[in-house]
Amino acid sequence: MYKVFIAEDDDGIANAVIKRLLEWNFDVKRAENYQYVLSEFAEFSPHVVLLDISLPFYNGFHWCSEIRRTSTCPVMFISSSSDNLNIITAMNMGGDDFIAKPFDLSVLIAKIQALLRRTYDFAENIGVIEHKGAVLNTADATLTAFGERVDLTKNEYRILETLLENKGKVVSRERLMNRLWETDRFVDENTLSVNIARLRKKLEAAGLADFITTKVGMGYIV
Repeated sequence: MYKVFIAEDDDGIANAVIKRLLEWNFDVKRAENYQYVLSEFAEFSPHVVLLDISLPFYNGFHWCSEIRRTSTCPVMFISSSSDNLNIITAMNMGGDDFIAKPFDLSVLIAKIQALLRRTYDFAENIGVIEHKGAVLNTADATLTAFGERVDLTKNEYRILETLLENKGKVVSRERLMNRLWETDRFVDENTLSVNIARLRKKLEAAGLADFITTKVGMGYIV
């Protein structure tokens, strides 16, 4: 589980961000004493930091420079002070990204995931496959679409996992049937068709319409 440290003194914003991060299975800690942000950061040892510019005692620029003395942990500034000077200063102090308030929580999550991928090779290390709004966690066999959990049967999960492992490439029906047959009883053409149809309905209901495309005579592609 990846850890996110938040230094944000606005309770409303902090609570909304924490709630969404927890929904995405992040381990989250919010700074408690803004005189000791660095020591709390060090104790928690996060994988990414969300840092406001305007904070009590010392501003975010100060804490970013302090973090940079001992850590390469990615830092994303979250601030309503989004003029060019502040953005440039944030980057010069060692920041890796900047998102202006008010922001969409889905955009924030996407930016955090991008930082983690760039820094830790996120997808390969924790078994997460992302594509067009779908996030498949192969570690616990779960699917999330736009922050919402989608329940899949074992066969539906196997089909989607195979397609996502080969995203951008056509996967034949024979290959999908062989994948299902590895862990279940014999799977015929009709069984595969039924599972594909059910999976498509679940994806569409989750906002992923036309996620799986049929290539006639060839197979399927995502």
